[in-house]
Amino acid sequence: MLRINRALYARIVAHARRDHPDEACGVVAGPIGSDRPERFIEMVNAERSPTFYRFDSHEQLKVWREMDDRDEEPVVIYHSHTATEAYPSRTDISYASEPNAHYVLVSTRDPETVEFRSYRILEGQVTEEPVEIVDAD
Repeated sequence: MLRINRALYARIVAHARRDHPDEACGVVAGPIGSDRPERFIEMVNAERSPTFYRFDSHEQLKVWREMDDRDEEPVVIYHSHTATEAYPSRTDISYASEPNAHYVLVSTRDPETVEFRSYRILEGQVTEEPVEIVDAD
């Protein structure tokens, strides 16, 4: 189960809506081994595409080094789908390389509805998990 505070949830959704019609992407870091998403890191979609996302390699290296320096790991890796449901594509599955991360997808296909879903992706297997939105600790 992904437990995420309401402010982080709102920032992910706002980023997805703001970057529409392109896919948005980013990370929420947390202390290593804690499974607590805490630090929101909005990233640039290097593809600037409505159907695909890719972290900029230089930005990703910088962010991952910063997480290492802070004893953090990517607790949530998120991106948006602009015209389809919030479910990982074959490409999303093939690129999932963080076994402990929650992979969050937000669909922006309907401006009136928030479709926010979380998955574990391990060795090509996708498992949807419940999302609990909590008030700040």
